[in-house]
Amino acid sequence: MAREKDADGMVRGKPAHHPETEAKGPTRAVVIVPVLTRQPRGDDDTNRPRLTRSADARHDEAVGLARAIDLDLIHTAVVTVNDPRPATLLGSGKVAEFAEIVKEGHAEVVIVDHPLTPVQQRNLEKELDAKVLDRTGLILEIFGERARTKEGTLQVELAHLNYQKGRLVRSWTHLERQRGGAGFLGGPGETQIESDRRQLQEKIIKLKHELETVRRTRDLHRAKRKKVPFPVVAIVGYTNAGKSTLFNRLTGADVLAQDMLFATLDPTLRRVRLPHGTPIILSDTVGFISDLPTHLIAAFRATLEEVVEADLVIHLRDISDPDTSAQAEDVERILADLGVDASDAKRVIEVWNKVDLLDEGNRARLLAESTDAKAPPVAISAVTGEGIDALKAIIEARMAGELEELTVTIEPAQFGLVDWLYRNGDVVSRTDNEDGSATISLKATQSASEEIESRLRRKNNK
Repeated sequence: MAREKDADGMVRGKPAHHPETEAKGPTRAVVIVPVLTRQPRGDDDTNRPRLTRSADARHDEAVGLARAIDLDLIHTAVVTVNDPRPATLLGSGKVAEFAEIVKEGHAEVVIVDHPLTPVQQRNLEKELDAKVLDRTGLILEIFGERARTKEGTLQVELAHLNYQKGRLVRSWTHLERQRGGAGFLGGPGETQIESDRRQLQEKIIKLKHELETVRRTRDLHRAKRKKVPFPVVAIVGYTNAGKSTLFNRLTGADVLAQDMLFATLDPTLRRVRLPHGTPIILSDTVGFISDLPTHLIAAFRATLEEVVEADLVIHLRDISDPDTSAQAEDVERILADLGVDASDAKRVIEVWNKVDLLDEGNRARLLAESTDAKAPPVAISAVTGEGIDALKAIIEARMAGELEELTVTIEPAQFGLVDWLYRNGDVVSRTDNEDGSATISLKATQSASEEIESRLRRKNNK
């Protein structure tokens, strides 16, 4: 969409459609990105400033979120807000200006990429004469469309009900008090809004019970996996960082991977055998995003427990994105909320994806910076396959120990182990001896070396 700046510093997209001549198509929408001039503060003990995104990056992300649910964007704008208004967030002049744009463009939805209070949302809907969604509401809409499993649907519904519960002030016009009892002598009864909140709370309690059943089922599955001790490796990262593409590259699976925010929502697990035979369970999780609604974090806790329980976490970053540092900070903050310390180099591997999109200068600079770090990130391209072998080797070293060189002699009665050695180690040489035995030199992980010694002992003791 073409954009231009007017005298106010607003970035404006030009309407490209004429509703009078077009048939009814996708829902027409306007996207507004308010940029507050005050520096947001972090929520940690130091109260240090959070990394802020550029206006263009916020605009592009808001547009991507809107297009994720197939909205027809007739106008987009970035608006600087010096003095947020309690009633509408935006100033009256801007509200009137957008009301005219909505009217002329026959827009049905206005997206405000910022948290709105219930009162602000209600007032904007009156002034703009259109449905208004803030950032939280838009993300909930996307998640509602993306959920495919019963668990995902339940989690989205729970988040939506918690979000709606605080916004009944705008959702109902029939808020008169219900008369209690019969005839004319009944008491005043409860207000309609109280009744509606009670019904919502009953639904929320019911959904929580259903999700608790899902959580117990997931715990049983996790317990079964622990009986067959396959380590779990979870991929996390900002939405659209390439998690599903990397998951497909490592597993050979065919999980949906598109250049779209929240292309996949429900978690996917696959068993993977690493180059030297170490088996792992790889988990692809929902993408994170800045200002992820607390309702969603709470509702998706059952899914995100896969991250909490993981033996190793891959923090995947889109290193080609200008806002990659701010995105990494958002991911680290959510991981901290889940009890995962992103700075723990033993448990978290930072992986820089999309290095193929960097120009030679930036690529060389970033790679030089990575080699100087105490726990250097792994540079890869999930699309081209660059760096994937190095990533697999690091995962295997973390899960099964560093490679060791060893030499074993296999007696004729033990030849059933030869195939296992080739599958679980890197055979360097093999010498067939005159007595029928074979001497094999190989490289194997520490875990595999211990298993080899154990198998040989069992054979010798028979």
